[in-house]
Amino acid sequence: MTSKPSSTLSRRSALQMGSLVLLLGMQQIARGATILAVRVWPAKDYSRVTIESDTGLKTKTYFIAEPPRLAVDIEGIDLIPALRELVAKVKPDDPNISGIRVGQNAPGVVRLVIDLKQHMLPQVFTLPPVAAYQHRLVFDLYPTQVLDPLEALIAERLKDKPDQGAASDAIGDLLARQTPRPAAGKPAPPSAAPTAGADKDRATSANPPVAQAPSDGADAGAAGRNKTDRLIIVALDPGHGGEDPGAIGPGGTREKDVVLQIALRLRERINKIPNMRAFLTRDADFFVPLHVRVQKARRVQADLFISIHADAFFTPRPQGASVFALSEKGATSSSARWMADKENSADLVGGVNVKVKDAQVQRALFDMSTTAQINDSLKLGGAMLGEIGSVGKLHKPRVEQAGFAVLKAPDIPSVLVETAFISNPDEEAKLRSEAYQVQLADALMRGIGSYFAKNPPLARNRPL
Repeated sequence: MTSKPSSTLSRRSALQMGSLVLLLGMQQIARGATILAVRVWPAKDYSRVTIESDTGLKTKTYFIAEPPRLAVDIEGIDLIPALRELVAKVKPDDPNISGIRVGQNAPGVVRLVIDLKQHMLPQVFTLPPVAAYQHRLVFDLYPTQVLDPLEALIAERLKDKPDQGAASDAIGDLLARQTPRPAAGKPAPPSAAPTAGADKDRATSANPPVAQAPSDGADAGAAGRNKTDRLIIVALDPGHGGEDPGAIGPGGTREKDVVLQIALRLRERINKIPNMRAFLTRDADFFVPLHVRVQKARRVQADLFISIHADAFFTPRPQGASVFALSEKGATSSSARWMADKENSADLVGGVNVKVKDAQVQRALFDMSTTAQINDSLKLGGAMLGEIGSVGKLHKPRVEQAGFAVLKAPDIPSVLVETAFISNPDEEAKLRSEAYQVQLADALMRGIGSYFAKNPPLARNRPL
């Protein structure tokens, strides 16, 4: 008779204790999110602030126009040293952020205030766990006033031609004359012979010709007057960046770092050629979504697009450089398909705000790629591959093809160069060495020259 009440009390106590544990657990979850890392990525294009935690964070954001600042209330956390680290991570030369302040606004609520140097368009979004990251709270801060990249390239060209008159008038005139380039693959007019050019590290050969209008012996004077001396633009796309390190070698070398160094070396070589300028989709350590890389190249009316990467595999044995072009009919090999899938996943790691990414626009852009563009890309890839093979091993003796999202500009010959296998210890060491980077940049420059020698850049309707 006495055992039954005891059993009832035991069950009741267990239920009460379970409820108490559940309530405490819920409160701990609500206020116990662990901050794993805080990061700041400054760039002219935009500045990014990232807070990584073991659980998702809820926020309320307020943008104040005067003075410009973004206030964010982060719920479910208390002020801890990890959050205070954000204050020290803002550098004086950050083009967009002047400082960050953090404080305990209420129990379980931390207020983060990002003071801005100019009016910005803020984007605040969260990212689910992927790769080495757990939950990320991201603040992307975009300037409302951005210098037109094509205007900037033309302004650089004007420095080489001081006799053009007032800079502002000349820039406007040149912009008016910089008409959209015809579609790739159409017949091109004859070109002037290549000229020799010096380079900081070593002399480069096969400098690209300057496009000019057709001429005949009957009117040499008119031909001279109609010569098209226009700006030739080569878009260089260092892969990954910012939140996305790319592949990491056994010695800790990050792909995003070495490919940026190679791109900067190649930019030096391109900019030494008269009437030629290099445009980088990123010139520092920040992330650029794949479709934005394509849009940037099209915005400056690039004549070529060269995406630079460092290959990786599960084992350290594979080695050698590769060159890829777009494919309309599927990948030319299983390894090419695997590589395209890996590179196309960069947006997931780097972090794209899906709320502002117009999937239909991206699909339409990528579906516009033409057979002519692919044919020209294969020619460019062949020229690149031949030169790269002279300074190192090739992984494949031919240009491979697959559905790389970054190669889908419909009107620009585009290739993706895997410079070496960063997962191979020997090639990782080469990628880190200045000597190999110089040799590789020279080879890529010769490839550009070789392509233009056989496929002269198309003339504009009016001379520049």
